[in-house]
Amino acid sequence: MTSLIGNFVERVDFNSYEDFMKNFKLKYEPDYNFGFDVVDKYAEIDPDKVALIWTNDNDENHTFTFKDMKEYSNKTVNLLRKLGIKKGDKVMLTLKNRYEWWFCMVALHKIGAIVIPATHMLKLHDIDFRLKQAEVKAVISVEEDSLLPDFEEAEKGLDWDLIKLVIETDRDGWINFNEAIEKESSVYERPTGDENPMADEVFLIYFTSGTSGNPKMVSHAHTYGLGHIPTAKYWHNVIEDGVHHSAADTGWGKAVWGNLYGQWIAGTSVFIYDYERFNGIKLLEKIIEHKVNTFCAPPTVYRFLIKENIEGYDFSNLTYVTTAGEPLPPEVSEKFYEISGLRIKEGFGQTETTLSIATFIWLDAKVGCLGKPSPLYNLKLLDESNNEVDIGEKGELCFDISNGPTPGLFKEYYKDPVKQAEQCHDGFYYCGDTAWVDEDGYVHFVGRNDDIIKSSGYRIGPFEVESAVLSHEAVLHCAITAYPDEVRGQIVKASIVLQPGYEPSNKLTKDIQNHVKNVTAPYKYPRMVEYVDDIPETISGKTRRVEIRENDQKKFN
Repeated sequence: MTSLIGNFVERVDFNSYEDFMKNFKLKYEPDYNFGFDVVDKYAEIDPDKVALIWTNDNDENHTFTFKDMKEYSNKTVNLLRKLGIKKGDKVMLTLKNRYEWWFCMVALHKIGAIVIPATHMLKLHDIDFRLKQAEVKAVISVEEDSLLPDFEEAEKGLDWDLIKLVIETDRDGWINFNEAIEKESSVYERPTGDENPMADEVFLIYFTSGTSGNPKMVSHAHTYGLGHIPTAKYWHNVIEDGVHHSAADTGWGKAVWGNLYGQWIAGTSVFIYDYERFNGIKLLEKIIEHKVNTFCAPPTVYRFLIKENIEGYDFSNLTYVTTAGEPLPPEVSEKFYEISGLRIKEGFGQTETTLSIATFIWLDAKVGCLGKPSPLYNLKLLDESNNEVDIGEKGELCFDISNGPTPGLFKEYYKDPVKQAEQCHDGFYYCGDTAWVDEDGYVHFVGRNDDIIKSSGYRIGPFEVESAVLSHEAVLHCAITAYPDEVRGQIVKASIVLQPGYEPSNKLTKDIQNHVKNVTAPYKYPRMVEYVDDIPETISGKTRRVEIRENDQKKFN
């Protein structure tokens, strides 16, 4: 059994959350590089250690050791360098959950190129925007729907030639990635001098999900990966030489949260299920078949699972489960616990951060709470005058950066000094989220600042009302937003998608409203209910409340 975690933290084991907060400290060299110092190091000291277990709907299975990862990433490095990719170049990956994504991520880190993971669900407009904004030099993609033609169309508007590689496909103007890397050497020595990537240099850019306005480019330095050690070791509770799975597309930041950096540093392997269409039962069966020990997924996945007939499934290998992405509805938490015996532990972070608040392994899960701050982030809740709020009072989540940013916090909004100045000033990074802390130190999420509903002097967060509405048997999906009102300023509006078999009616509306009054503070109930066929979402699946509000404002005017 081997783990490299001790190479990057001063202490590994802690006897309490307080001990963790006081004594957790990272350590690293000025030229720290995940590719060389983690992947290649494992290949040297424990070459047969399993890094990645991969399967798909066609029962195609691959298991890659760290020796395999070193060799395939080196082949990828040598191919990309031959094509002209060098340190600082931007390379976009739209690879779904193909195992080649891991080859490419490690290879690009070794080169010091800047990787831009992106979802395969992007459309022409999204692709055109990203290629131009980031000045992307190369793209490596799967063949999916209109993805390749859209890249070709977007390329016409560029002032430079776009290098294009595709997985297991022969197509004019594209290089077959799999065929090409097999012709390359599996040897690549760590570069020296100016070509050697440094720990404080940008290596990764994510585009934000764009819940309001155009997506922003969030850049991270190589130390970002080290910032995910608390994610894997002290929240996911990964097992040495065990198997971890996070349900996440490689186009989203959650993929590196849960299926790469912290997990490999902590010595666990990663399981990936590359499905064509999500199916909760299939995912559960794959997790059981591949003996996954620790599992993380957004609340939506758990909601799907509890609606399926999963009583009687063997959860014996699964020892720990976590969630992030949006607050966990209490009824989902309780039902999953009833079925599996496992309590879901929540966590919170942003594209700009690593895990910053969580129900860490020493903490009991408290329903409706994110948990407590990570030692990497000095959390403050501030009011509009930049004063700390008292216990129980709502304030904006802010991180103290007066002594410089911590490993894990983003480097900057790339090419956007205005946005940078808006979010980082007066010694703080302002998250743009509202929360409150209880007497036990647990953080309760209220909502994005823009989403907070201000009605008759009350400040109402959408998530707490959504949880109440979703606990009604007739509701499949809902979004809570502010609707303009001449008397109250704003009122709570619920946009509701009904479960199959239910039809909109005044009686049902009244029943849902009374239900909400019974499960949360009565003043929060939705005074307006609209039944809809679907809820507007970003391509990452986040609710676009801003779109609902804008449409309602037009109607109100």
